Amino acid sequence: MRVLLTGHQGYLGTLMAPILTDAGHDVVGLDSGLYATSVLGPAPSDPPGIAVDLRDVEVDALAGFDAVVHLAALSNDPLGSLAPQHTYDINHHASTRLARLAKEAGVGRFVYASTCSVYGASGTDDILDENAPMRPVTPYAESKVRVEGDLVDLADADFVPVSLRNATAFGFSPRLRADIVLNNLVGHAILSNTIKVLSDGTPWRPLVHARDIAGAVVAALAAPADVVRGEAFNVGSTDNNVQVSDIAAEVKKVVPEAELLVTGETGGDPRSYRVDFTKIGKLLPDFRAGWSVADGAAELAQAYRTHGLTQEAFDRRFTRLAVLADRQAAGTLDATLRPA
Repeated sequence: MRVLLTGHQGYLGTLMAPILTDAGHDVVGLDSGLYATSVLGPAPSDPPGIAVDLRDVEVDALAGFDAVVHLAALSNDPLGSLAPQHTYDINHHASTRLARLAKEAGVGRFVYASTCSVYGASGTDDILDENAPMRPVTPYAESKVRVEGDLVDLADADFVPVSLRNATAFGFSPRLRADIVLNNLVGHAILSNTIKVLSDGTPWRPLVHARDIAGAVVAALAAPADVVRGEAFNVGSTDNNVQVSDIAAEVKKVVPEAELLVTGETGGDPRSYRVDFTKIGKLLPDFRAGWSVADGAAELAQAYRTHGLTQEAFDRRFTRLAVLADRQAAGTLDATLRPA
């Protein structure tokens, strides 16, 4: 397929572009460039790309593509709370608009990066499948819920949208994110010699490696239309449903000199949940989540040491909230989001 990959210069997109290419697809990127220079180690090789804010895309940009893989978003809960209106404008309204334009342009398949955060404060110990109630507790997760609903409404015989509810990502990417749980704990362990868990360690988190998310996209592009049209799939593996204390213990194994501190100062977490991944294994049999949390911790520790991760870069350049908070305070956030 000829594939338009939005967010190709982000954490996931940087890994996904070559994986899609290796699967035989002709990939073109679309990105505002907000995190293009947030690189640790050698600079990645990007596919040809269009520099544009998601809100400014026009239908002509989508002509000639067989599929859109839509990753671009203001990503994570703290950032969504910092700028909720921008989060809804970009993550919801612009995403739905992109899907409508894709349909108008004759794009056949639309693969949307949603999140298991849609389950939010589940209020249950049950393992949640795709039919579980969605209870988002942040603007970021709420925007994902809204787009999923809009995509179902757009689905027809010729337009095949599918939502991939990714578990919390982990793993090394040249365009690093330090604000996701495993990446963050490994970085703190190496830089400050502490593994600090602020909760009581009991909340459950479903995790998935960034490369496995790319594998799910490849499977969703290849699947028969009738299997994925208007469907949602949890992306991850049962073995990677882990408690925060388990994640910290894996970090301790790869950074044994670091002190493990479970402070409990924030108590539990209402967003504790486990996720069922049966559906994707059954209906998209080409997908396999091969990376364990232990694998990811080891990969991250090696990459951080090899590439000389610094405290300043970890705190500022690779943390989404830090990149934009100063611009929000100065009233220049919108200008920052749009490419020069």
